[in-house]
Amino acid sequence: MMKDARAAVPIDWEGRLSKVAVFRALNLGDMLCAIPALRALRRQLPEARITLVGLESATPVLRHFRAYLDELVIFPGDPAFPEQPVHGDALPGFYRDMRERAFDLVLQLHGSGQQSNDIVRAMEPAQWAGFVPATEQAVPGRFLPWPDHLHEIHRYLALLAHIGVDAEDDGLELPISASDHAEGDALASRLGLDLDRTVFIHPGARLASRRWPLKRYAEVAGALADAGWQIAITGSKGEAPLAQRLKAAMDRPCVDLCGETSLGGLASLLQRGRLLVCNDTGISHVAASVHLPSVVIASGSDVARWAPLDTQRHTVLHTPMACRPCAYDECPVGHPCALGVEVGHVMAEAVRRLNSGERP
Repeated sequence: MMKDARAAVPIDWEGRLSKVAVFRALNLGDMLCAIPALRALRRQLPEARITLVGLESATPVLRHFRAYLDELVIFPGDPAFPEQPVHGDALPGFYRDMRERAFDLVLQLHGSGQQSNDIVRAMEPAQWAGFVPATEQAVPGRFLPWPDHLHEIHRYLALLAHIGVDAEDDGLELPISASDHAEGDALASRLGLDLDRTVFIHPGARLASRRWPLKRYAEVAGALADAGWQIAITGSKGEAPLAQRLKAAMDRPCVDLCGETSLGGLASLLQRGRLLVCNDTGISHVAASVHLPSVVIASGSDVARWAPLDTQRHTVLHTPMACRPCAYDECPVGHPCALGVEVGHVMAEAVRRLNSGERP
């Protein structure tokens, strides 16, 4: 695996480490789960310039975490990574730019390393570290075998600890600025949102196999509206048709926030709401970051890897299935993981959390 003898020794933390890159070409929820590791890295290297090599969708994350990240370089994609289309014509220029930057250190925070380690090596940094897929590839202080048993947050903290960084704080965060609150206030005023009695419903997820049936969301949203709670539907602009179908199915007044908010504006609203009901997708980690109680329906995902760590504030409902985690867009066997979570299960947890008086 290693082509350079330098890769067989621990990271030299006492040497020159002024230009550092982190490779993590993943979407919002994945990025938020890496924040504890990035926070630990910044504490270790307070004066370094830290570059995130990631997706364009990470741009809002960079805006909120300037304390930990100095810039974002867009990764053009790889056929092995499904998060974005591959812009193959941009790859030669990307690798040329990475080599010219002459990073002192690159950390691979993008999975087991089966595909991503070749990408990091091609950047030709002075030093690099990360996960490796096989135990025999481990190097103390440099390469950690992929810890498949750990939660996503703890995997990356484990890597930081392995390479000599103090990394114990697993708390999520999402700083909210005055302009974020101003955006949230303006939206709440324009759309008539009373945040003290607002329940957010998020029916979307990137894969259809990760979505709880819309009809069941409509039943939950309708019942909560009948109980006096105000319903706000969240989602991206591309999920607006899904929100429209949900509104039609629930046949109750509700507020449609799809495509209306920035990440900060959404976080401001969530921070002041009462509850989120959602699929196991990025917004679950936003809610955990701002301490909004949630009921998460996990259809097809790896619950042990992605469930919020704070079980006192968040409930994850799922049906155990041998086929988890699912990589299909459309479930080929009738979606039993989603159908096993009944409306009554979700309502019971939602009512319990709403009646408990839990607040962010």
